[in-house]
Amino acid sequence: MLGGGGLMAANVYASATEDDQGPWTSGSVTIDCPDVGSRLTSVPDAAGEEVDRELALLDQQIAAAYQQLQNSAQAVRDDAGFADNAVMNPLKEKRAATIERIGIAIDRVADRPEGLSDLAACTLRTADDNAGEEAGGDGGDGQNQGDGQQGGDGQQGGDGQQDGGEGDGQQDDGGGEGNGGQAGNGPVAADFVDITTVQPSQQAADPGAGPSKGTFATSCGVNANGLFNSDNVIVAPGVTNGAHHFHDYVGNQANDAFASDDDLANGETTCVDQGDRSSYFWPVLRLQNGTQEQDAQSPGGGVEGNAGEIVTPKEVTMTFVGNPRSEVTAMPRLLRIITGDAKAFVNGTANANASWSCTGFEDRQLKDKYPVCPAGSDVVRSFRFQSCWDGNNIDSANHRTHVAFAAADGSCPAGFKAIPQLVQRIVYDVDAPSLQDGGRTTPLFAVDSFPEQLHKPVTDHGDFINVFDEDLMNEMVACINEGRTCGAGGNGGGGDNGGGGGDDAGGDNGGGADNGGGGDNAGGDNGGGADQPGQDQGQDQGQDQGQDDGQQQPPAQNPAEPSTEPAAGGAGSADTPRTAEPRVYTKPSAKSTKPAAETPAQDTGAKGEIGTPATAAPDGSPDQSPVAADTGDTPSVVPAPQAQGGLAETGADLWPAAAGALLLIGGFVILRRSAKRT
Repeated sequence: MLGGGGLMAANVYASATEDDQGPWTSGSVTIDCPDVGSRLTSVPDAAGEEVDRELALLDQQIAAAYQQLQNSAQAVRDDAGFADNAVMNPLKEKRAATIERIGIAIDRVADRPEGLSDLAACTLRTADDNAGEEAGGDGGDGQNQGDGQQGGDGQQGGDGQQDGGEGDGQQDDGGGEGNGGQAGNGPVAADFVDITTVQPSQQAADPGAGPSKGTFATSCGVNANGLFNSDNVIVAPGVTNGAHHFHDYVGNQANDAFASDDDLANGETTCVDQGDRSSYFWPVLRLQNGTQEQDAQSPGGGVEGNAGEIVTPKEVTMTFVGNPRSEVTAMPRLLRIITGDAKAFVNGTANANASWSCTGFEDRQLKDKYPVCPAGSDVVRSFRFQSCWDGNNIDSANHRTHVAFAAADGSCPAGFKAIPQLVQRIVYDVDAPSLQDGGRTTPLFAVDSFPEQLHKPVTDHGDFINVFDEDLMNEMVACINEGRTCGAGGNGGGGDNGGGGGDDAGGDNGGGADNGGGGDNAGGDNGGGADQPGQDQGQDQGQDQGQDDGQQQPPAQNPAEPSTEPAAGGAGSADTPRTAEPRVYTKPSAKSTKPAAETPAQDTGAKGEIGTPATAAPDGSPDQSPVAADTGDTPSVVPAPQAQGGLAETGADLWPAAAGALLLIGGFVILRRSAKRT
């Protein structure tokens, strides 16, 4: 049973087939609070640090209230007014005081935003309420229309069925309440769908060759060295556990809540090209199999409902692509971009922007469901980041208004410039869960989330901080605008360094792995581009279709009022007081749940380095490439590959043997002369 803060752990194998007994008897409720941070489109620099701390406190208050609600399920059943009196009303009072402090902080240096006090009250809602209809239409997701499978139920329904059950007791504390999952707050069987039942997306017409059809790939590994923390230096700088869920980190190794711009600029990197010190991070994926990770009793981990075995990705591909309408301009150094919404389950899906699919079926994309993949197919998780920048700011108060999505034709909002678009594709070797028994036979999987978000797939999100060297960024821009295929892309595998690919490599897949540039909806196994995304066919279908299928449809935003650029020494800067050490956990790469015979070990010949994970073949079937054995002693940073077998090295290895041979010959000569004298 999970320890720590006492979050009630429902049976990890809560049955997905049991009768619904209603939200209050099953415990399938969550807390829905207005997202104050998203309403603050402009915060003066002088107030930014204080506002960030108070916004982080609001998240902490919601997490604590949700935990209290879970722990009080019996009292809620016995007294209909208990939830309001003991949980919701005190939460409203705490939020009102915190929101007032936010208003005062802004009011000292600028006009106080209107309507903040109206955001204090929260509501209880059943976990199968459709939050998506309010913000995203009839179950759509606002910026991702056209995927062919988003209508109808919006967010996932059916959570009320998860009322526990006996199971096998691996994580059962006797309560049996909750919303399924190892820690009682999801996922549930209704969060999954068989990918073979999803209709392929409609293929978009080719809008033309376009002026910036190149691709630039970077390879930064799969976090095989196991760098995790539950901070978020973008949203909650200076606040330990500001994310309330764990992130995988690749690229920059200095990223924690207290990292200043200088820390990031001087940080080590896992990227093959050492000129890329950018930070790429996303919520970890976990198997709900009863495993207790190092964070099982820690905030951000098991204490807040993020439980189970952390799965190391099999492959991570990161490709920067161009714009079909205009040339791209360089990203400003230290630009921050968040894509997706970690609170989309209660906020609504207007800003949701993650896709789920399976290798061999990537013409079928899911936003609000996890995929159940057929045998031989891997789970694919992908993000297309915003590709328009306001030309002034590296961040904004709500972390959204300084960047925007391009329209379907590639055009940016007025005053915005096209920048290289980051496309991430993350592949996992996980078995299809057994939905008929709620994951009893083969466990469910889910991304980490804020506890009240119930691990819904629609809450998936990605974070990026640009720390490219200026020369390398300019090289990227020239490559994309000239229509070339560049970068040390490889195929995204290769332990912590991704396998490398040279100056003009992109590996066999042009840096785009199976989908010709890594698009979310790139038209099947190869995105129409097969192994040559630099050609018109691969680019048009691998990039432009990804825009036309809804990935580029902008959410409802008003980018006309971006905030000013943060001043030096603001939140997260070098002078931010380090009031607490962040929790950073390291672990060897997660072992595959497949039989050992399917992933034979391979000796890397170097202590702590992880071998190349299996990669997907162009037809979507898994490659049989071996996976390195777990060394248990992986370093936090893997150095760049070094040249082997030079002349100096060869001579250094051979001269002792040559000297020995000369001594042996001399000995024979002396013996022969002695024999003659005798």
